[in-house]
Amino acid sequence: MAEVLNTLHKQVDRVDVEAVNSKAKRNLFAKRKKIFPKRASGTFRRFKWIVMFLTLAVYYITPWIRWDRGEFAPNQAVLVDLDHGRFYFFFITIWPQELYYITGLLIMAGVGLFLVTSTVGRAWCGYTCPQTVWVDLFLVIERWVEGDRNARIKLDKAPWSRDKFFKRLSKHVIWILIALITGGAWVFYFADAPTLLRNLLTGNAPFLAYSTIFIMTGVTYLFAGFMREQVCTYMCPWPRIQGAMLDERSLVVTYNDWRGEPRSRHQKKSQIKAESGDCIDCNQCVVVCPMGIDIRDGQQLECITCALCIDACNGVMEKIGRPRNLISYSTLNDYEANVRGEHTTTTWRSFIHARTLVYSAILMTAALILLYVLATRSLVEVSVLHNRNPIAILLSDGSVRNGYTIKILNKTLQARKFIIRAEGIPGLEMQVAGAETGPQKQVVLGVPANNLESVRVFLRAKAGSLKAEQNPFRFKVQDEAGKEKISHDATFYKVKK
Repeated sequence: MAEVLNTLHKQVDRVDVEAVNSKAKRNLFAKRKKIFPKRASGTFRRFKWIVMFLTLAVYYITPWIRWDRGEFAPNQAVLVDLDHGRFYFFFITIWPQELYYITGLLIMAGVGLFLVTSTVGRAWCGYTCPQTVWVDLFLVIERWVEGDRNARIKLDKAPWSRDKFFKRLSKHVIWILIALITGGAWVFYFADAPTLLRNLLTGNAPFLAYSTIFIMTGVTYLFAGFMREQVCTYMCPWPRIQGAMLDERSLVVTYNDWRGEPRSRHQKKSQIKAESGDCIDCNQCVVVCPMGIDIRDGQQLECITCALCIDACNGVMEKIGRPRNLISYSTLNDYEANVRGEHTTTTWRSFIHARTLVYSAILMTAALILLYVLATRSLVEVSVLHNRNPIAILLSDGSVRNGYTIKILNKTLQARKFIIRAEGIPGLEMQVAGAETGPQKQVVLGVPANNLESVRVFLRAKAGSLKAEQNPFRFKVQDEAGKEKISHDATFYKVKK
């Protein structure tokens, strides 16, 4: 009997485990539900139009802006020159050894994002994120071709016809053209834009350019056209990180249920009862949401804080004669105060607290350090490498010779000549390797604009002037105009006995 019961228990446990596993497998992936957001109008929608126009204009136009740097440098205002290891940004040129500037900018961008999120929630996601901007652009095309929400839903459910095929084809062709322009604009940041465009059209561009455009086109078309809310919800890590950035004084889009409940379902102004809340359950806040969520259910991972639900709700409130901002930007402190009956509004003082002050201090410190380093950086760099084989040579006249390779980096946009001297050891003489002239006190090296030049020199010193096996001295480098003076410490080795 005991064996029978044990067998039955094992079978039941196995069935339960299989059922759980089966359910887990079913829930591992949820098929995307199509969202047909309705066109909104209002303050925040207008602001999103402005941001979309400005961000797209900056992205598409910037590679075509010219900046005269003279005959020795490219005249594209913003250019990442991978071939020569340069990053040009208007009047600033960043060399590979100055990548700490990029590090500083990334730190500022990260801290700035933390500051914005702790102050006004996911404003980056709702207004300036590339995914949001291109989705907005694709939605404009979709509405223009297929109509607004109801027309698009009807078209989606309708059987295939000539009209449906033409509209779908037109929409996707325009989407692909936008995606193609997007990918093309990206590669223009890495080469001279007019030249690269001409080469692309004539088939003379490198394979890397075509492949990059193809990949960027596919990514833009796929993400903005078919994976809109999936990118924000499942692929982007920021929705999960932002929770640590928010506190009770952060502005977030909030449904003020203390004012909206209980709801009067779809009733007109004359039918709303006195005990009813302001929400008439019209569902307008849901149909305009690009993420397809109901803000009345509270804060949700999918919400990108685009505030279109505020515009939709304010329009309804005006029609039924109720105050605006049933859905509004609000802080948790203000929300809870209103729930308690203390009618408060958010002011700029809500943003001044320890978290925002710390972020602001870090941001300002990083910015000031970058500005200081940029303003005081030298436009000339000197490096000296001692010849290792042999380290020192004893000459026939009893003097000692050491060899050095001197490299001078000219970061300016004009060709310059530099005078090189050696000081610190009595009687030091210098000679360029392979030169027919004899030893001299200085060497002149010409360096092209925005370039690096090197010279190999031999230093000769009398054995009596060398007091140790390793004798410190200094190379002095100065341009002919006397504007730049740089010293570089080096060591002169004595021949071991």
